[in-house]
Amino acid sequence: MTSVNDLRSSFTGYFAKNGHEAVASSPLVPRNDPTLMFTNAGMVQFKNVFTGVEKRPYSTATTAQKCVRAGGKHNDLDNVGFTARHHTFFEMLGNFSFGDYFKDQAIELAWNLLTRDWALPKAKLMVTVYEDDDEAMELWKKIAGLSEDRIVRLGAKSNFWQMGDTGPCGPCSEIFYDHGDKIWGGPPGSADEDGDRWIEIWNLVFMQFEQHPDGSRSGLPHPSIDTGMGLERIAAVMQGVHDNYDIDLFRALIGAAANATNADVNGPGNRSLRVIADHLRSMSFLIAEGVLPSNEGRGYVLRRIMRRAMRHATLLGANEPVIHKLVPTLVREMGQAYPELARGEAMIAETVRLEEGRFLKTLGRGLQILEAETANLGEGDVLDGATAFKLYDTYGFPLDLTQDALRMRNISVDQAGFDGAMAQQKAEARKNWAGSGEAATDTIWYGISDKVGPTEFLGYETETAEAEIRILLANGAEVNAIAAGEEGLVVVNQTPFFGESGGQVGDSGVIRGEGVVAEVLDTNKFHGVFAHKVKVVEGVLKPGLAVELIVDHERRSSIRANHSATHLLHEALRIVLGDHVAQKGSMVSADRLRFDFVHTKPMSQQEIAEVEDIANAIVLQNAPVETRMMGVDEAKESGARALFGEKYGDEVRVVSMGEPNGNGLGWSVELCGGTHVRRTGDIGLVSVVAESSVAGGVRRIEALTGKAARHRGNANTNIVASAAGLLRSGTHEVLERIEALQDQIKKAERALVDARQKLAMGGGAADGGNASETINGVTFAGRIVDDLQPKDLRGLVDQTKKQIGSGVVAIVGRAEDGKAGIAIGVTEDLVGRFSAVDLVKAGAAALGGQGGGGRPDMAQAGGPDGAKAEDALAAVRALLN
Repeated sequence: MTSVNDLRSSFTGYFAKNGHEAVASSPLVPRNDPTLMFTNAGMVQFKNVFTGVEKRPYSTATTAQKCVRAGGKHNDLDNVGFTARHHTFFEMLGNFSFGDYFKDQAIELAWNLLTRDWALPKAKLMVTVYEDDDEAMELWKKIAGLSEDRIVRLGAKSNFWQMGDTGPCGPCSEIFYDHGDKIWGGPPGSADEDGDRWIEIWNLVFMQFEQHPDGSRSGLPHPSIDTGMGLERIAAVMQGVHDNYDIDLFRALIGAAANATNADVNGPGNRSLRVIADHLRSMSFLIAEGVLPSNEGRGYVLRRIMRRAMRHATLLGANEPVIHKLVPTLVREMGQAYPELARGEAMIAETVRLEEGRFLKTLGRGLQILEAETANLGEGDVLDGATAFKLYDTYGFPLDLTQDALRMRNISVDQAGFDGAMAQQKAEARKNWAGSGEAATDTIWYGISDKVGPTEFLGYETETAEAEIRILLANGAEVNAIAAGEEGLVVVNQTPFFGESGGQVGDSGVIRGEGVVAEVLDTNKFHGVFAHKVKVVEGVLKPGLAVELIVDHERRSSIRANHSATHLLHEALRIVLGDHVAQKGSMVSADRLRFDFVHTKPMSQQEIAEVEDIANAIVLQNAPVETRMMGVDEAKESGARALFGEKYGDEVRVVSMGEPNGNGLGWSVELCGGTHVRRTGDIGLVSVVAESSVAGGVRRIEALTGKAARHRGNANTNIVASAAGLLRSGTHEVLERIEALQDQIKKAERALVDARQKLAMGGGAADGGNASETINGVTFAGRIVDDLQPKDLRGLVDQTKKQIGSGVVAIVGRAEDGKAGIAIGVTEDLVGRFSAVDLVKAGAAALGGQGGGGRPDMAQAGGPDGAKAEDALAAVRALLN
């Protein structure tokens, strides 16, 4: 028996041996086609190669592409479990030629793989061609040796492929396999072609024309090949079974589901087991790519898939979460081919378990209410939309669950009434946002969110993506265009740009489209809508334009490193300072980070160094940074720390980094919606550059990481080396030499002050008449001195008081900047008659100053006008008379 894994590697290996580049599967969320909800075919990742927009270093390729068809145009959700070949998730094997080989080699490669390498009986195979494609008809005859009755001509509906209304297109040729006459059905093109006997296993598309807007076609300069083979279908053929759900992969998943629900694989619940097995793949792969269950967009489709599987689990008797227990089986079966499953196993299982727990609560409560609301309805009746909306809005019971539950009773739901009730609720909500200032701004964005829906954020997994412009704004209003040289805001349907939130700044980068280039200056987020602030460099941005969004990789990398570093510093601070440490704010930008936390006193240098050491020890672990979804309460119970100022819903992203430290999650575990490094080693280095106070009981540390930290370290090293050169010492002696120089300078300054004081004390009548004099029987010594600091005036006053024994001393010191200080001393025997404070206030007023302070025996003040020094002394004399 050939397993699914064997067939996948055999297919890509065969084409690799025949000169094809083996290309990894692209993501399920398309990065290059904003019109698609999910990747639904192997050619999606090569769309721009086929149109000539993108060039790759190879001209032929082969892939095993993961695909989802569960929303929009390609939606197989409701058929899954009831047919042999419908899936929400499937793998498409393909080989591609971008202007290299064409029909002849494509047919030869396909035929040789099927009949030679895989040894399928030629008698079991037949093909179809487009009705006008004589070339393909002749090639099949020549290469495969098929007779004309084994080659069926069909019309455009079946055998002509188009990428869209315009663009590359061409005829195709499908290969069918006969499962035998025990199964009803006829060959393609017959009256019984809808039967299951003849199954298409491979489609070869010959892209050779360009479709123009007027409906005409012209030949492509480089005809190309695009083929697609369903892995599940060919596995059924190779394993000798008719039903895709009987292949080895599905037998393993169905068996695990049966064990988890205590169901019989061959019993009446087989359809439910098939639904669970199929949906398990879709939900797991989508969650692995960062799509999470929600009420909008891709998240809503995922939630529908998940809840449909969960509903079938309850039909099998499951009364508690069981589907998350199947994830390890899926990883075991497909993890080798798709490593993202193994990397995200914990997050996948936790997200599924969380959603299943919530669903079971919703289901139990909703079914009871639904039963009461529909007790009087019978077969063929219609449940009114208002009641269905009440179930949704008040009790959290989704519309599709209501429809599914009533379908068994042949009761339908008034969809139009439901939509009307929903629209009315949104209208009422908009009214509640009316106001001015910030509220008015909210009103604008609430309306935009209501109009176009929230923006799909792709930035956890990618830094580039294609999107469609939905709305343009300039000066607070919608506009139809933003031209070169103008600035405005751009809203798209999906974006890799992070919108500022949680302390992390918004991304910058470039938006490109046909004939237009715009610089993204910043990105913000309002009510789920991402607003890209742009300046158009070239061309004109318009709504509806398909564009490519490219995040500034270097800046994003620095932001990620700084954000992850805040998590490490938070935990390190708690270890060093205590459990009282709690975040009170943060700012994460490309060049630095700051982190505010509760602490009552400054950190010592030793504490700062210890925090750095602990954080850098985790950096050196180079441990993976893991993200998973959890319930808020459960996340906090596990030890995850909530960030200050962040608003959380029922589901939260839990980011853990560092080797597990007893909780099984990681050394640092926090609730966080920001972007982070893949491994702690990507941070490079953490260097704390400042610690300060920002409020009572709140401290702030600022830090650098990676290149910025290294540059700062190098700059400091160069400064020390330069200082050592100037000091003529080794770098290890710099601090000692500076301390010695400081002592020398202090001694020299003291000596200079002493010299100036002695010079001032030696002045007599020659210095302007400032010698001692007697006023009203009191000795008064008044002097004017230059170049003495205000602090040195007191010492000079004390010396003069000692010289005169009894009296009043007033010394005015003039500075180079024109200002002056005045100090007054009163000997102890005269303190009862004169107060130095009163005297100094009079002197200061003459200098243009106010006030003055001190004691009755010594006071000091100053003023801006040193030219009035004589007036200051005169003012003091006047008070002595």
